[in-house]
Amino acid sequence: MPRPLLSDARLYLCTGGRRDRGDLAQFLDTVLANGVDIVQLREKGLEAREELALLEVFRDACDRHGKLLAVNDRADIAYAARPDVLHLGQDDLPTTVAREILGDDIVIGRSTHSAAEASAAAVEEGVDYFCCGPIWPTPTKPGRPAPGPSLLRHAASLGEARPWFGIGGIDLGNLDEVMSYGVRRVVVVRAITEADDPGAAAAEFAKRLAAAA
Repeated sequence: MPRPLLSDARLYLCTGGRRDRGDLAQFLDTVLANGVDIVQLREKGLEAREELALLEVFRDACDRHGKLLAVNDRADIAYAARPDVLHLGQDDLPTTVAREILGDDIVIGRSTHSAAEASAAAVEEGVDYFCCGPIWPTPTKPGRPAPGPSLLRHAASLGEARPWFGIGGIDLGNLDEVMSYGVRRVVVVRAITEADDPGAAAAEFAKRLAAAA
């Protein structure tokens, strides 16, 4: 299926391999069918072979639904798995080096945690999108200070020349508040992965983000 353009993506999901539940393929089918545009495998401590095996399941699901697959942090894993997206943190490989390894066809994103980092990512050569957060403290990033709404307002003031996403503690209960700061795209983890009905949660996120677009 044809994949969406990055500029059309609103809902970005990060999830582990769900090996404790044994439902990864079913879970991915459910959320990708209900509005998730980009899905990233985020599970620390995996050996390369383990990560690549999981990414095969992600790749198959994204191909079935015409959605974007993201790899977190590692350009070597991205080289082997050939995802649509590589997401880099501030301490990861420089974007220029990642481009040398992976070429120009892959989408590259950048994490930002301050106004200065967001401003830099908005113009950094080779970066296609950036994420701002965490908005609130989140157990997925223990110990990381949360810059809060001021970072979101700053990113919104930079305009939409480059897509950007809010991240960190976002759920359906605070989504309207998050969007009031200028956010039109979000990265979600627990609000979908731990939902009683992940498909319904994804659909509600997608509906409300589309209405605000």
